[in-house]
Amino acid sequence: MTAPGTAATPQLSSAAPAVGAADAPGRLGALGPVGLVLAGGISVQFGGALAVTLMPRAGALGVVALRLLVAAVVLLVFCRPRLRGHSRADWGTVVVFGGTLAAMNGLFYQALDRIPLGAAVTLEVLGPLTLSVVVSRRALNLVWAGLALVGVFLLSGGGGHGGGFGGDLDLAGVAFALGAGVMWAAYIVFSARTGRRFPKADGLALAMAVGALLFLPLGLVESGAKLADPVTLGLGAAVALLSSVLPYTLELLALRRLPASTFAVLMSLEPAVAATAGFLILDQALTAIQAAAIALVVAASMGAVRTQVGRPKTAVPEV
Repeated sequence: MTAPGTAATPQLSSAAPAVGAADAPGRLGALGPVGLVLAGGISVQFGGALAVTLMPRAGALGVVALRLLVAAVVLLVFCRPRLRGHSRADWGTVVVFGGTLAAMNGLFYQALDRIPLGAAVTLEVLGPLTLSVVVSRRALNLVWAGLALVGVFLLSGGGGHGGGFGGDLDLAGVAFALGAGVMWAAYIVFSARTGRRFPKADGLALAMAVGALLFLPLGLVESGAKLADPVTLGLGAAVALLSSVLPYTLELLALRRLPASTFAVLMSLEPAVAATAGFLILDQALTAIQAAAIALVVAASMGAVRTQVGRPKTAVPEV
């Protein structure tokens, strides 16, 4: 799945507030952080491709349960978050953040079980894009929103093409991907709120644990003892490391030195990276129209980001 960074959405601010991380000038300039973000994006999408290959063994819900559980254990061990000294509001934010994280992953993997990776990520990215348009309140962003809708129209078969993942997209899969996009937008809001209340990545670690606890019963109901199979556990751990632990860590490091607008532009490339991973790992080929549709959504996301550059900082909305 597209793994949003551990910071407030870059589309909403001109600074990069990584979760509890202070800004730090990097000796490597922009190249180092950019490489970190790109590496994180590649890790996420190839982790998603690996997850698809694991679904026949563990089911979509089982894969999500394994991913969240392993990621939570790793983050808790390395972050060692402090449990005392937090207010009820702090814990409420973490619980909602964890629930949002679990829902986002669950919906996205249900989409992956029904539609190709490139299509799922392209539809999912509409969530952050919509949030950016709403928060900016600029007429120009309506143009970017319209461009994205044209891309989705073509991707869903509106251009009259058949085959591939264009004209034959499963409607339930589309709905799940769009739902994941809504949860991604909510994730962005609560990630920002959590980052203001907890130091470093403590809030993320606690939220991941909450998400794992919420989702584990669903995974057990669907997959049961299959989750205990050593091969399944190993592959599930690999999915967690590629899709959660590694990208979150890389993005957290990058956001300390990278302007948020640049980070957002790089994150806008996720649909293209996902389509590449789907082609290389899952043999999900693109037609010219499908590739153009994804390119339109990527361009719309980049345009919405660039519209924000130079504008006064916009606060992430409270929900």
